[in-house]
Amino acid sequence: MNKITRRIFVSQAAASLAAVGALAESSPATAPQLVWKSAQWKVAEFQKLAHHPARVKQVFNCTQISGGMFLNNIKNSLNGLHFGFDIPADQIKIAAALHGPANLLNYDDSIWSKYRIGEWLNVTDPATGKPAEHNIFYPSRHSLDNAAFAADPDDRASVYQDTAIQTLDARGVQFLSCHTATEEQARALVERNKLPQAPEEVVEDLLAHTLPGVLVVTSMVAAIALLQSEGRFSYINA
Repeated sequence: MNKITRRIFVSQAAASLAAVGALAESSPATAPQLVWKSAQWKVAEFQKLAHHPARVKQVFNCTQISGGMFLNNIKNSLNGLHFGFDIPADQIKIAAALHGPANLLNYDDSIWSKYRIGEWLNVTDPATGKPAEHNIFYPSRHSLDNAAFAADPDDRASVYQDTAIQTLDARGVQFLSCHTATEEQARALVERNKLPQAPEEVVEDLLAHTLPGVLVVTSMVAAIALLQSEGRFSYINA
């Protein structure tokens, strides 16, 4: 048996450590993050939402896009509570829990264009009659200044009849995105579009282009359970 000198052993050990270090440096972009731990996302921001002191709290469970029908339901709930039941706007808190296909509504135009989301999800842009190349559900029809919120709620052109995500966000709706769904959808996009990137690179791209105000949670089904049990949010299957 050949003896291994201390110099050779140290040299081999150093080489092994260098290889492990190189692997560690390259892993963040490719290693799967299928389950986020609490330290990896804004759990404190979610707890703040769950324990919001509003008088009326609702969570809309949204999985299907269906032409944005759930956005119309959220708009109707806001209007009914505020104008029909005279509940102050600051005493209403609605969370829009988007997962499944609806999760893709949480991302900006660049994502819709780059990954051909409209084509994938059969979302047609009414302006072109073709698959949407941008997120048609996001932009508001209004400037969202004080004058917009002084409008007549019965006016169909008013801010109160607008179902855009940007408008609902301005009215206090908290949109939630599901990290688990994002991971699954990134893998589907890599396969469908035959992308050269690793799925985790696509995940990072999606997360970097999340719409303003959207809170990404580790798992939507878990988040909904906590909003109901700890936050007293009533559940609406949208």
